[in-house]
Amino acid sequence: MRSDDIMSHTQRLRILFTFLFLLSFKPVFAQAPLPSLPDIESAGALGEDLFVQSGSTGMVLVVVRDSQIFFRGYGEAAPNSQKPPTEDSLLRLCSLTKIFTTDVLTKLVMDRTVRLNDPLQRFALRRTIVPKRGQSITLADLATHTSGLPRELGNPPRGTPHFTFPDYGTRWRWLPNQRLRSTPGTTAVYSNVAFDLLGDALQSAAHRQYAALLAERTLTPLHMRNTTFFPSAAQCSHLLIGTNDEGPCTSTEETAGSSGLYSTAGDMEIWLRYLLGTGGSTLAAQNPAAQEIYIIPSKLVSQKGLDHAGEPTGVGLVDSPPADHR
Repeated sequence: MRSDDIMSHTQRLRILFTFLFLLSFKPVFAQAPLPSLPDIESAGALGEDLFVQSGSTGMVLVVVRDSQIFFRGYGEAAPNSQKPPTEDSLLRLCSLTKIFTTDVLTKLVMDRTVRLNDPLQRFALRRTIVPKRGQSITLADLATHTSGLPRELGNPPRGTPHFTFPDYGTRWRWLPNQRLRSTPGTTAVYSNVAFDLLGDALQSAAHRQYAALLAERTLTPLHMRNTTFFPSAAQCSHLLIGTNDEGPCTSTEETAGSSGLYSTAGDMEIWLRYLLGTGGSTLAAQNPAAQEIYIIPSKLVSQKGLDHAGEPTGVGLVDSPPADHR
């Protein structure tokens, strides 16, 4: 069983609910305020209901609406700890890592370091041939799950810590031997390995380690000090722990593009305000290009793994994952 398949309800729900709240409220900010909106404090009861139904050990909830911020921790930070999660509790962002990857992609497109239609082949290792099917895989294909690559490279070796497989060398040795499942740009299939390759491509284009690139372009300017692939011992001591064995708190740079980030509720508050553009003069807003619709689903031959929240009306540079996967 994949490590992301056995991820506890604690991890899945505490992150997913934050992201869904963002998606639910974003259209509101583009319009005049609606007087019928519930008081932000009512999110506490909704979170309590979600927590009880989940059977989780603990959960954190962050809600951002304009200048209003709501936070609450539920349950315990670890089984039998009798300590509730806090804004400094460390958690694994899992597939929400992909949103950070496409944020960097958008910035490199804006400064003309890369183009969305650049072929992945341009950034491949020397003498490595990226497979084609009718046409080449582009950066946009990787970012919209339309590359024709499978969801995973394969199962990690037994005992491999979460989000440390596949490493750079493994995926680039694997790639030339693949037969694409569809013509790039025509079929959407959720893919983790595609996002790890996207991170590799951005690293190659910028001539800078991807983790350092993300820090330089996004994390440091936003002062997201607790969002990292390299948690310290002090940070790991605050890791939310569920009843299932979720593996050691360790470096996850190997899956930097798809799933490796750690963060805290405090940093996620900053991230939500950045995505929503509600930080005022003290916090930059994400470039609108990062949130545009790039593919109309009706133009695709098919899609799989992008409709767990309902029938998609558009595909952007990244889509939220199924609730039971990373």
